[in-house]
Amino acid sequence: MNSLIQYILYTLILVALAYPLGLYIRKVMDGQPTWFTNLLQPAEEAFYKIMGVEREEQMNWKKYLWAILAFSGVGFVFLFFLQLLQGYLPANPQGLPGVSWHLSFNTTASFVSNTNWQSYNGESTLSYLSQALGLTVQNFVSAATGIAALFAFIRGLRSAQTEALGSFWVDMTRTVLYILLPLNLIIALMLVGGGVIQNLKGAESVPLVEPIALSAQGEILEGAHIDLATKTVSLEGQVVPGAQIITEQFVPMGPAASQVAIKQSGTNGGGFMGTNSAHPLENPNPFTNLVEMISILLIPVSLCFTFGEAVNNRKQGWAIFSAMLILYAICLIGVAYSEQAGTPQLAQKGQVDLSANEQAGGNMEGKESRFGIATSATWATFTTAASSGSVNSMHDSYTPLGGMIPMLEMQLGEVIFGGVGCGLYGMLGFAILTVFIAGLMVGRTPEFLGKKIEPYEMKWSVVVCLATPVAILVGSGLAAAVPSVFDSVYNSGPHGFSELLYAYTSAGGNNGSAFAGFNANTPFTNVTLGISMLFARFVQMGAALAIAGSLARKKKIAVTAGTLSTTDAMFVFLLVSIVILLGALSFFPALALGPLAEYFTYMM
Repeated sequence: MNSLIQYILYTLILVALAYPLGLYIRKVMDGQPTWFTNLLQPAEEAFYKIMGVEREEQMNWKKYLWAILAFSGVGFVFLFFLQLLQGYLPANPQGLPGVSWHLSFNTTASFVSNTNWQSYNGESTLSYLSQALGLTVQNFVSAATGIAALFAFIRGLRSAQTEALGSFWVDMTRTVLYILLPLNLIIALMLVGGGVIQNLKGAESVPLVEPIALSAQGEILEGAHIDLATKTVSLEGQVVPGAQIITEQFVPMGPAASQVAIKQSGTNGGGFMGTNSAHPLENPNPFTNLVEMISILLIPVSLCFTFGEAVNNRKQGWAIFSAMLILYAICLIGVAYSEQAGTPQLAQKGQVDLSANEQAGGNMEGKESRFGIATSATWATFTTAASSGSVNSMHDSYTPLGGMIPMLEMQLGEVIFGGVGCGLYGMLGFAILTVFIAGLMVGRTPEFLGKKIEPYEMKWSVVVCLATPVAILVGSGLAAAVPSVFDSVYNSGPHGFSELLYAYTSAGGNNGSAFAGFNANTPFTNVTLGISMLFARFVQMGAALAIAGSLARKKKIAVTAGTLSTTDAMFVFLLVSIVILLGALSFFPALALGPLAEYFTYMM
C-alpha cells in the first residue's frame, strides 16, 4: 500500500505542476507577455541584434531544418575539439588529459542529439570546463532545439496556405531565455539546498573510517585482517598475496547542481558523476530525488497541454496526454510488480522476505537503500519514458521483465511523453498514422485538426515512426555480427545479449541510460553508437518538419459529420494500440533473444 501511494503521488505532483507550465510555455512561444518579459526582453533583443535576426522572420520547413543542422553542426565541432584539447585548457584542477577521438565523437554526438549516453566516468574524464562550457551548454541548446522543432510542427497544423513556420533562431532564443534558464535556476537552487554539491574545488581524498582490503583482482575481502604496520592482509590466517589496502576515498567536487538541473529538465540525462543520480553527492536524499525525478517529465508532460492550447483544441491536447499516460501506467505497473516480486532464486534461498511491508523486500540488487524499490521503479519508468537516461539505480540488476520494460519504452520511439519537444512530435507522427489507418477502416476521410492527410504526410509519418526502430535494429545487428564487440559484454547468455541490445536501444532512442554491463568505450562501439544517435535524432526531426511544411500549405477543412473524431476515447485506444503494435512487430524477435529468453530460462 505504501508503494502504491508513492506511485500515485508522484504522478499527481507531476501533472499538477505540468499543467500551468504548459500554459506558460504556449505564451512564451507565441510571443505573448509573461512574468519575465520586462526582465528578459532586453536580453532577447540583444541576442537578435548580435545574430542579425529579425524577430518577425519566417522560414519554410527546409530553411528551418537547415538552421537546426547548421546550429547543431557548429556545436558539434566546438564540443568535439573542446574535449580533445581539454588538457591544455583552464578550469582543469585535476590535470585531466584530452579524451580519445572516438570517445570525443561519441560524447559530442550524444549531447548534441539530446541523448547523453556516456561511455566514461564524468568525474575522472572531463574537466570542469568541458562539463560546464561543453556539456551543460549542449544540455540547454539541444533541449531548446527539440522544443523549437515542435513549435514549427504546431504552426504547420494551425496555419493555412502558407509556408511560414516561424524562425528557428527566435524559437531557440525564447526557449532558452524564458523557459529553460528560469526553470533550471529554481531547480538548481532547490538541489543545492538539498545537499547537491556546487563548487569549483578540485577532487578531495578523505580517510576511511576503516581500511578496506582488496584482492589482486579488485574484489573486497570480507572478514580479512589488515595490518597497517606491515601493510599485509590475512584471510583465515593466511597472507593474501597481491592484496591492496585502501585507506582513503576519492571524493569528487565541482559544479554538479547546475548540470544536474538541466540534465533532468531537458531530458538530457548525462550525469556529472559516473553513477549518475545514484551518487550521494548528485542525489543525496529523498527530497532531491523527488525534485530530480519530477523534473524528468515536467516539460514533456506540460507540452501536451501547450499543444492543446496552441491549436485551440484543448480536447486534442488531453487526448494525446491520455494516450501517453496509459502507456506510462502500463509500463510503471510492469516494472513495479516485477521488482517487488523479486526472483524465485531469492525466495528459495531465503535471502529476503518478498512479502515485506515495512521494508523494501523484492529485488533490491542495484538499488540504493535510501530510495527503495518504489522510487527506483518510478525513476526507471520516468527516465525511459522520456529521452532522459538519468538513473538512480542499476538497470542491469533489474529482473528480466523489469529490465525489458524500460528497454521497450525506448524502442517505441520515445513517445511515452518522450524528450522535450521530440517526444510530442513523435507521438503526433503516430497520431497521423492512426488517423489514416482508422479512416481506411471506417471509410472516412483521414483528417487531423482540419487538415487532410494525404500520401505525402503518410510517407513522412512512417519515417517519423520508424527512424528509431531502424537505428536500433541496424546498429545492434551490426554490433552482434562483430566478434570483438562481445569482448565488451560482461555477462553470457541472454542477459549478455540484452546488455548489447539495451546499449543500441538507448542510442537509437536518444535516451542515454545503460545496463552498464557493457564496455562501450571502444572505437567501433563509440562510432556506431554515435551514428545511431545522430540518425535517430535528425532523421525524425527532418521528417516532422517536412510534414509541418506540407500541412501549412493546405487550407483548413470544416468539420463535418463524416470527420473522424481525434479527441474521443476510441481514438485514444487506437493510438495506444498502433504504438504498441508497431513496437511489438519491430522488436519482438530481438526481445525474445534477450530478456524474454532470460525470463523463461531463469524465472520459470
